[in-house]
Amino acid sequence: MGKGKLKRFEENDQFSHVIQPLTSEVLNADYPLKGKWKSEYFKSEHPLVLELGCGKGEYTIGMSRAFPDKNFIGIDIKGARLWRGAKTIAEEGIPNAAFIRTRIEFIKSLFGEGEINEIWITFPDPQLKIRRAKKRLTSSGFLENYRQFLHPEGIVHLKTDSKELYDYTLALLQQNQFEILDATDNLYTTHFGNPILEIKTHYEELFSKEGKTITYLRFRLNHANPIIEPAGFD
Repeated sequence: MGKGKLKRFEENDQFSHVIQPLTSEVLNADYPLKGKWKSEYFKSEHPLVLELGCGKGEYTIGMSRAFPDKNFIGIDIKGARLWRGAKTIAEEGIPNAAFIRTRIEFIKSLFGEGEINEIWITFPDPQLKIRRAKKRLTSSGFLENYRQFLHPEGIVHLKTDSKELYDYTLALLQQNQFEILDATDNLYTTHFGNPILEIKTHYEELFSKEGKTITYLRFRLNHANPIIEPAGFD
């Protein structure tokens, strides 16, 4: 491991806004702050927004600057990437943002029923191989997990360059009759000028330079029936 990574890990350990749960705290266990992030961590009842697979935290940081009346948490397992966003919080003194370094598979252990108001999934690995379909962050298994802690009126956003992941997610939403609030397979021709959608992650910058089209979905998981996978998207 390079010295640069080690230094970033050491700094993460010093940041009070970087939470790094032990596996024992989230594997078949409830993390101590579960259900208490608003009252005990942020000490406000402002809406709580997650960014999943946040990478360097560009969306978490961008949204926290734009919406001081909301609180934001970015989640990623890659500590060296997450460090960049954490460093920005420290440098700018941003009070309404934090990061959690953990696997998204443990997310149900972190948040209580109805605790989260919005989820952003920004440029995740589309997991296109059949054997990895369950790893897609919009698969039925993950959506079931989100539904455990998402507010009944909560919203999920998916922003991706993968037309395959977009098509799969759209088909899943339609199959299960979820409320689709917005759907576009070419974001910047239909939503140009919306500041929150124009926040760009490191990966989006790379994809845009390659000429890739960006897609976007906004939806609600608004009923309790078991989620069914769409046919033909294994």
